[in-house]
Amino acid sequence: MVGAGLYDMLPLGVRVVRKVTEVVRREMDAAGAQEMLLPALLPATYFKESGRWESFGPELIRLQDRRRQDYHLGPTHEEIVTDLVRRSLSSYRQLPFTLYQVQTKFRDEPRPRGGLLRCREFLMKDAYSFDQSEEAGRSSYDNMRQVYERIFDRLGLDYRVVQADSGAMGGSLSAEFQILAQTGEDALVACAECSYAANVEVAGEQKDCPSCGASLKSYRGIEGGHIFLLGTHYSKAMSAQFLDPAGNQTPVVMGCYGIGISRLVAAAIEQHHDDAGIVWPLSMAPYHVIVTPLGGDEVLQAAEGIYQTLIEQGVDAMLDDRSERPGAKFKDADLIGFPIRVTVGKRGLAEGKVELKRRTEPEAVAVAVTDAAEAVIRMLNDDMHDPSGETA
Repeated sequence: MVGAGLYDMLPLGVRVVRKVTEVVRREMDAAGAQEMLLPALLPATYFKESGRWESFGPELIRLQDRRRQDYHLGPTHEEIVTDLVRRSLSSYRQLPFTLYQVQTKFRDEPRPRGGLLRCREFLMKDAYSFDQSEEAGRSSYDNMRQVYERIFDRLGLDYRVVQADSGAMGGSLSAEFQILAQTGEDALVACAECSYAANVEVAGEQKDCPSCGASLKSYRGIEGGHIFLLGTHYSKAMSAQFLDPAGNQTPVVMGCYGIGISRLVAAAIEQHHDDAGIVWPLSMAPYHVIVTPLGGDEVLQAAEGIYQTLIEQGVDAMLDDRSERPGAKFKDADLIGFPIRVTVGKRGLAEGKVELKRRTEPEAVAVAVTDAAEAVIRMLNDDMHDPSGETA
């Protein structure tokens, strides 16, 4: 921690952030979204135009430049992307399209807490869809909901999609992607018989599911993503229009879609851990394999050979060549959460064997030194293959 709600991201954490970002980018790109990058330091003009300069409240970090002009740090970018589009959109023939970015956001949280779960500076993926009509906008919203489900599935997170209040974002429709965790700050209810789920504020006092009549169960959750159908909330306020097929100037219909990249790192740990440390989903682990030599030069040489073979095969592997006791090495490996550990010991090496152990299993298995790298790759392939037939 550097200050309240402000954190350094260390090398292993950066690798996890990159893994999450790569999954997000692949799914967004596959859905036809185009990546952009908007400024983080923003003139107040745009928030004043939309009315959020006054309504956003004290969470907006405001400042002035040397000319006493008002600026703020971007907590979100609806106004900026709306301005970008109104300067380039002219005809319905240019629609639909979706733009997204992965960028640092800033909010002056009154009570920053939970490490990366609620920060004043955080990394976020925010996307914005643009359509001709409310019906087309709803289609983009539904499509992005499916994209988010694929992202959260690939990340190996247990989550619920819950109905939510649009709040300060405006618009008519919104849903949160809540990662289930006992330490979550959000209270929600979900149906065991159908897909209905909602924040308690939306669900109110109801005990039975409004969709099917079954009873609702209470959960705690961490918000990992939020999607909104904004409609013309911003395009009307900022005159973002296009010529429709009849030749009329029409406000573009917008949606916005956010995923807290750095928050997902913390949320995954809250959901995936045991008494020994982190149990990373494979798609998020900083390294997939740690090779642990326990002995002298001959053992280290054998471990280095396995490590180099794994690297050449494109495996995310780390070699623990520290001069630490075996217990310390094992404890650190479990604490960090490497999915697979390869242990090379003097006694096993004399028999031509090394041990492989999954982080999720209590016992190791012995394999021949010559087969170690291939056995690790088979393990990884087995673990990466999910029930839907896709890979993590």
